[in-house]
Amino acid sequence: MPHLFLLILPLLTMMDCDKKVNILDEDIEKEIIKSMYIMLSGGKVLRNLIKEKIMKKEKVLGTFFQLGGSTSVECLGIAGLDFLVIDTEHGPLDVEQSIEYIRTAELRNITPFVRIKDISRPSVLKMLDIGAKGLIVPCVETVNQIKDLVKWAKYYPTGQRGFFTARPAGYGFKDFAKDIDNYFKICNEETLLIPQCETMGCLENIEEITNIEGVDGIFIGPYDLSIAMRKPGQFNDSEFLQGVTRILKACKAAKKLSFIYTGDNKMAKRYFTDGFDGVAVNFDAAVLINAYKKLIGEIKG
Repeated sequence: MPHLFLLILPLLTMMDCDKKVNILDEDIEKEIIKSMYIMLSGGKVLRNLIKEKIMKKEKVLGTFFQLGGSTSVECLGIAGLDFLVIDTEHGPLDVEQSIEYIRTAELRNITPFVRIKDISRPSVLKMLDIGAKGLIVPCVETVNQIKDLVKWAKYYPTGQRGFFTARPAGYGFKDFAKDIDNYFKICNEETLLIPQCETMGCLENIEEITNIEGVDGIFIGPYDLSIAMRKPGQFNDSEFLQGVTRILKACKAAKKLSFIYTGDNKMAKRYFTDGFDGVAVNFDAAVLINAYKKLIGEIKG
């Protein structure tokens, strides 16, 4: 009970004592209530640390994961990254390996996202059921594809996700999963659906897409987007920059999360300055090779 009092105290101190009117910001109030629930449930609730960090105005930094191996995941967590993207689109990985990487990521407090390999119901369901905290969906072209993704990724009433109390719910034994309405609500809030904007179809409909309920954010794939704009790799081109600005503006207007990829550290800092919530920098294999090339150069000359 002392812990409960400490959680309620901020709520009490931010109220107008004369009028008994709660003047808390609605989002802050929701976070306090959720924190109370987490404390009372002994922590047995699904949490998305990336979402929590962004709500606290923190910038989150991650990388793409292609090398494989739970030890590699552990090292990325120890390094201090906020998230990793298990890449099943370009990487040699699938469901059976990903479940082990997700378990390891949870142990090291690095949030596991998965870039799924295609726009299909099985790819969405399987990765959510094994514990992905967010899905990045490549090569989206149409609004109807987005609506299908919401239908598959979100439970009732937002979507029509197939019911299953898988490992994120302790196979039905975690407290938050024991009430079906609460289970649906928590899953919908704490697992993120993030389409990739890397096609002209997505860019041209970005305002409509970001306003669709169930879409939690957008991830910009700059290479494929620049190719779609017939400006391959021209990341300083004015038309490309206008496209990036348009996507970011649409995310901000719809109060959705904004992510982008870059292989350049300076660009990552610039993207944070521009207002992006998260940046995925490079991928593990490239970082490893660069580190050893630098090491070799410094030692052998």
